[in-house]
Amino acid sequence: MIEKEKLQDYARKLMFEMSDEEYTTLQKEFDIILKQMDLIGKIPNISEVQPMTFPFVTYQQQLREDEEAQEGVLVVSEVLKNVKHEVSNQVKVPKVVE
Repeated sequence: MIEKEKLQDYARKLMFEMSDEEYTTLQKEFDIILKQMDLIGKIPNISEVQPMTFPFVTYQQQLREDEEAQEGVLVVSEVLKNVKHEVSNQVKVPKVVE
């Protein structure tokens, strides 16, 4: 089981505020995930299975080509009109991770 202190450290680093009840729930969820990983690890010859890296086979299905659209093009001045903080024509957002 993952210790509550470790979860609190992660939450602090990610600037989350959580109640004791939420930590308990999160510990239970991690416990379930770890049990599922152990179960998967016990499947015979699992190391011989090629991992899935894409949800469908790309060589059988062609993806569409990206096309540049003329309508709906954003103008920087219009985008920045409602922005609270802007630096060098870019939106400045608050830091969310230490």
